Amino acid sequence: MRICYFDCFSGISGNMLLGALLDAGLPEALLRAELDKLKLTSWRLEIKPVVKAGLRAVMVKVRAEVEQQRHLADIQTLLEQSELNRVIIRRVLAVFQRLAEAEARVHGTTVEEVHFHEVGAADAIIDIVGAVVGLHHLGINEIVCSPLPMPRGWVRCAHGELPLPAPAVCELLKGIPVQGENLAQELVTPTGAALAVELSRSFGPLPPMFIEQTSYGAGSRERRDRRPNLLRLLIGRRQAVEESQLVEVIETQIDDWNPEFWPHVSARLLAAGALDVSLLPIQMKKGRPGFLLRLLADPAHAIQLKELVLSETSAIGLRFHNMQRMTLPRTVVELETPWGIVRGKKVELPDGSSRIKPEYEDCARLAKKSGGSLQQIHAAALENSNG
Repeated sequence: MRICYFDCFSGISGNMLLGALLDAGLPEALLRAELDKLKLTSWRLEIKPVVKAGLRAVMVKVRAEVEQQRHLADIQTLLEQSELNRVIIRRVLAVFQRLAEAEARVHGTTVEEVHFHEVGAADAIIDIVGAVVGLHHLGINEIVCSPLPMPRGWVRCAHGELPLPAPAVCELLKGIPVQGENLAQELVTPTGAALAVELSRSFGPLPPMFIEQTSYGAGSRERRDRRPNLLRLLIGRRQAVEESQLVEVIETQIDDWNPEFWPHVSARLLAAGALDVSLLPIQMKKGRPGFLLRLLADPAHAIQLKELVLSETSAIGLRFHNMQRMTLPRTVVELETPWGIVRGKKVELPDGSSRIKPEYEDCARLAKKSGGSLQQIHAAALENSNG
């Protein structure tokens, strides 16, 4: 599993991503050969090494001789008539679809009527196709992106002067972690935002991985605060087991809810992706008895689980925060008993030894089916695990 982390400490744009992929080993000759399959005329690609704040990077510029406005259908036709790999075409179209939907919502029109100005020009098409080609060639299976910096100020575009972050960027980044940047300059372009959102599996800190290489793509403008305008890619292999994981802890206190509903609620939470759930008796204000409902969630499932708690209980508010956890490597094994097969969870300990725990649900199922003792079945499975 090859993983790539988009470290957007200075934002992201299409040409910055393409430059970083060239720096990571995407052959220039291969890139040009793939882009020629587009049958797009009147453009040329400039690629050169640069040094920013002492860091070597690659800068890419697309020079288009003729500016052209395009609809989404025009771009789709251009791609469908090309000789590009079908997987690449689908991913490129998905990026442009996101852009079209964002532009339509911002400008109060439909996806079909959206006129792509800056993002429909040849430079954006080359940047997006080139980025998807590069990720495909480098064998990147998974992308994680850092939170994106949001500056202030104004940007000039086809619609005139617009506030930063650009309205289309704000629309694209709904539900995505961002952070304010005290800089009156564009850092995240609509093309960069669309690429990050469409191609990334998740957003957050650097995931557990073995880093194999680091590369940099340079932006075409200098930052006014003199910090390097670079996009960094960290490429490597996922750790087979994530010893350190980021989880979201979600909890609420309730004193006006029927606990008989808990088995139903806990089952729904687990089915919706909760990593763990618990209900603890507590004494609340004014001496009233109540419960603390707590669950652990992968950030990707957190929103759905929060809505589920608010729908299935009497809670009117939730608390949540991120927390690191450590987990041991585990695999599922089959354990033979006189009554049938029981699954077990084999856990590898830090000293290299292991332990196996029979699954309760399997033991209970066999006990009900055979009429045997749950205790006997569990003991037989445990004995088999030791053998």
